[in-house]
Amino acid sequence: MKQIVIPYTPREIQKFLHQKCDMNRFNVVIVHRRGGKTVFAINHLIKAALTNKNPYPRYAFISPYRLQGKSTAWDYLKQFSAAIPGTKFNESELRVDFSVNNSRIQIIGAENSSAIRGQYFDGIIVDETQNISPDLFDTILRPCLSDRRGFAIFIGTPMGRNWFFDLHEKAKSQKDWFTCVFKASQTKIIPKEELEAAKLAMSPESYDQEFECSFQAGISGSYFGSIIEELEQENRIQDFEIDENLPVETWWDLGMNDSTVIIFAQRRSNGEVRIVDCYENSSEGLEHYFNVIDDKPYTYSKHIAPHDIRVREIGTNKSRWETAREMGMEFEIAPKLSIEDGIEQVRRLLPKCYFHKSNCKKLLEALKSYCKRWDEKNNCFRNKPLHNWASHFCDSFRYGAITEPIERTNWKKPIEVNTSYIV
Repeated sequence: MKQIVIPYTPREIQKFLHQKCDMNRFNVVIVHRRGGKTVFAINHLIKAALTNKNPYPRYAFISPYRLQGKSTAWDYLKQFSAAIPGTKFNESELRVDFSVNNSRIQIIGAENSSAIRGQYFDGIIVDETQNISPDLFDTILRPCLSDRRGFAIFIGTPMGRNWFFDLHEKAKSQKDWFTCVFKASQTKIIPKEELEAAKLAMSPESYDQEFECSFQAGISGSYFGSIIEELEQENRIQDFEIDENLPVETWWDLGMNDSTVIIFAQRRSNGEVRIVDCYENSSEGLEHYFNVIDDKPYTYSKHIAPHDIRVREIGTNKSRWETAREMGMEFEIAPKLSIEDGIEQVRRLLPKCYFHKSNCKKLLEALKSYCKRWDEKNNCFRNKPLHNWASHFCDSFRYGAITEPIERTNWKKPIEVNTSYIV
C-alpha cells in the first residue's frame, strides 16, 4: 500500500492533543486565540477518516454558522487533503470525499440543526463551542454518534461560565472524557511583543478570557451580563408563583431555517415585568408554535412579532403574518428600530424584570452570553452583536422591550374642567 503524506507538521501542543484525543472518546480542548486549534482539528479528522476501516466513514467539522466554518476551516480542509489521491471536493456542500476508503468529511453550520439530525458520524469536531446552543450535543449530536460509537472533540475559548465551562468540568471526572487548557503565556506560540500589544489594546477581562482562557473573567463585550448579575443579587431570579389572573404577552423571534423563540411575559400595573416562561424550537411550522402556546395555562393579551413577519415568502407569495391571521392568530408588529437602539431598550427594561428561574434557564444564559463581535484584525470589539445561538433569545426579548405600552390620551372624549372657582 502506497504511503500518503499529508503536508502537516504538528507543533508540540498539537502532538499532545492528537495523542490524548486518540485515547479518549470525548474531549474538551480549550486553547487561546490563534493557538492552532483549527489546523489541529482538520488534520485529526483527515487521519481518522483515512484510517477508519468501517464502511462509508463520515466525519463533520461543526461551526456555529456554516459561513463561519467555510471562512475558517474549508481552505485548511482542501489544503491538507489535496495530496491524497482520488480526493473529490464539493464546494457547494463544503464536503471532501476520499476514494481510498469512501470516507467523507463535511463542514456543517450548527444553525441548521435539520441538516445534522438523522445523520451518522464516526467523529465530529465542534468549533467555537462557547458560541453554540447548549442543548445541541445532547439532543442532536450525541444520537448521531451512537451507532458507530463516534468521537467528539469540543474546541474553543471561554465565554464566562456557560455550557462550555460545564463540559470542561464534566470532563474532569467522567470516564472516557478528557479536558485540557492551553494559555498563551504557556504555549509561547504568540510572540511576547504581540501579547503585550494585545494587553494594551484590550480590557483586562477581555485579555484574560481570550488569551489566558479564563472562565472567571466576565464575558467580554457582554451587553447585559452585569445587569443579570445584579438581578441575581437582588433575588429577582427565582421560582415564583405565576399569577394565573394576569394576562400574558408573547414576544416572538421567528426563524426560517434556524431557531424560533417565544418569551412569555406579564406586565404589572406598577411597571414590573415578570418573565414567566420561554420556548425554543427549530424547523417547525407556525401551527406547531400555536399549539405550544395553546397548551400553556395562560390567558393571552397580545402576541408581538418582528416587522419582517410581513415579508412575503417565495413560492407562496404570502407572508407569515397573513398565514397566522388565516389560522386565527393576530400579531402586533414590533416597531422597526435599529439593533443598537433596541439593545438600549432592553437595558432599560431588564432592571424592572423578574425571571422564573426554572422556566427561563436558557433565556438567562443567552442574555448573559449576548456580546459584541470581536475584531481579531484590529484587536477590538465592533459595535455590532455577535450572531450566535443567544441572538434568537435576545432578539425576541428586544421585540418585547421596544413594544412597551405607552399611556395614550383619548382625544375624542371632551376635556372636563371644573370652573366653579371662577368669579
